Amino acid sequence: MEDYLKAIYVLQSEQGPPVSTSAIAEYLDKTSPSVTDMLGKLEDRGLVEREPYRGTELTAEGEAVALEIVRHHRLLEAFLAERLDYDWSEVHEEADALEHHISEAFERRVAETLDDPAVDPHGDPIPGADLEPVDEESGALLANHKEGDRVVVTRVSDRNEDELEYLADAGITPGTEIEVVDVAPFGMVTVTTPTGEQSLPAEIARSIRVEDAG
Repeated sequence: MEDYLKAIYVLQSEQGPPVSTSAIAEYLDKTSPSVTDMLGKLEDRGLVEREPYRGTELTAEGEAVALEIVRHHRLLEAFLAERLDYDWSEVHEEADALEHHISEAFERRVAETLDDPAVDPHGDPIPGADLEPVDEESGALLANHKEGDRVVVTRVSDRNEDELEYLADAGITPGTEIEVVDVAPFGMVTVTTPTGEQSLPAEIARSIRVEDAG
């Protein structure tokens, strides 16, 4: 159930509520009938609301549960990267496996050890212990910028390990200042980084959030 709540939370933050059953099925690699069955169980528990032919939305209670799992996940990613020397491309899968099995005491110890980090290794905001909603929409997509724009990378999607390895090799990580030098009609975005010029496929440019360089 927690996986479903987290998936709905992420999809809501990306595309707004309500979230379609097909989007949840694709995100979790589940069949639509399986998703429909689980959504019914979540609705019975008051964790989601469903509208026929429109989709599913978290209730306040469901959002609180999702935020707790997201906090676990992102704290674990930060801990694995900072203290156990995991590569940023490896931490997502490990955190997925661990996030449901840590106690609140362990969560507090991890947060204290890391001095209560604000973001994970990919730049995603870490919800606080009070589980207040966080700003998941900060920054603009790199794909929406034009030639000549100078920006700083703030967040990178952590879903694809190969893309994270590609970006690390290209020197594009949170905090990196880059300049857009070309946007091709088919979506390829070419940028200059501290290590040189890099051409990014459209789907990768859409996975990177940036803010204007000062």
